[in-house]
Amino acid sequence: MKLEILYQDEHLVAINKPAGLLVHRSWLDKGETQFAMQMTRDQIGQHVYTVHRLDRPTSGILLFALDPDTARLLTDAFAGHRMQKEYLALVRGWAPLQKFLDYPLKEELDRIADKFADQDKPAQPAKTHIRCLGRVELPFAVSPRHPSSRYSLVKLLPLTGRKHQLRRHLAHLRHPIVGDTSHGDGRHNRFFRDQFSCDRLMLHHHQLSFRHPHSNELLTIRASLDERWQQQLQAFNWQVQI
Repeated sequence: MKLEILYQDEHLVAINKPAGLLVHRSWLDKGETQFAMQMTRDQIGQHVYTVHRLDRPTSGILLFALDPDTARLLTDAFAGHRMQKEYLALVRGWAPLQKFLDYPLKEELDRIADKFADQDKPAQPAKTHIRCLGRVELPFAVSPRHPSSRYSLVKLLPLTGRKHQLRRHLAHLRHPIVGDTSHGDGRHNRFFRDQFSCDRLMLHHHQLSFRHPHSNELLTIRASLDERWQQQLQAFNWQVQI
């Protein structure tokens, strides 16, 4: 599999990560043989450095540095919330047209990997802007309490970077992301698998804007939607410009 390179210069490279691809090797997924970090390195012929996270089931922009100095500057920019990230998500229900959610989140700890982490760490600030781009109502009673089912396309702008922040914030609003097996609704996930052959998390990192760490030029990188996303948008007659 060849990765789509969205941007590259002497200091950094950005790819469009497919859903299901791990960013790097993990002892939690010992059976995996393909990783975005190694694939990008092999494709461009030089070492790359990770500067941020993108969950395995999430697709879209993944940025790497090409040298340690750039890696440090980009990591600091992400930590300082100087990187403007935009995501698209398909969620259950009719999402609000506009909403700013300021809802602190306790850190999600892995039972094995975070065995020695502070279990009593207080909830950390977590803020997300939400904008509804489209709504649809389908004549299927996925929930026994309703004769039809509603879904929304939303744009998400996280202002903080907590683990699974977008998935948890939308679940908190009772608009879980379709395909989210950790924080979502199993009935709606099954409906999308059966009705649309959609068996993935419908969350895509589609735009990243930031100042270049060396030239200070404003860069805006965009990642196109994959075939699964295109089919879903077409099925619901939603138009999205990227």
